[in-house]
Amino acid sequence: MAVLGLLLCLVTFPSCALSQIQLKESGPGLVQPSQTLSLTCTVSGFSLTRYSVHWVRQPSGNGLEWMGVIWGSGSTDYNSALQSRITITKDTSKSQVFLKLNSLETEDTAMYFCARDTVREL
Repeated sequence: MAVLGLLLCLVTFPSCALSQIQLKESGPGLVQPSQTLSLTCTVSGFSLTRYSVHWVRQPSGNGLEWMGVIWGSGSTDYNSALQSRITITKDTSKSQVFLKLNSLETEDTAMYFCARDTVREL
């Protein structure tokens, strides 16, 4: 019965959805080879000190590729294939996470996405 109540709540009043978590990527549409890609992920509905944010990309016709993560603490982990070219930072006061990818190659052509981890950090 509780599940039905939540379902009815979500259908009838979408604003009661769980905390309205949103992530929105922004940045240039096109970047030339050898240049630097700079993207911003602006988040709402959760704290960047409690949840990690990942960057992933999807080349046309291919699956998702994990690029890296910035943890609530601010530490980072990167895909080893991108380690020398990628930097992820954040500004918690502005609820923003930043991706920089240097020395772009044609193989970097893709759709880029940010995503929040589902597990809250302690």
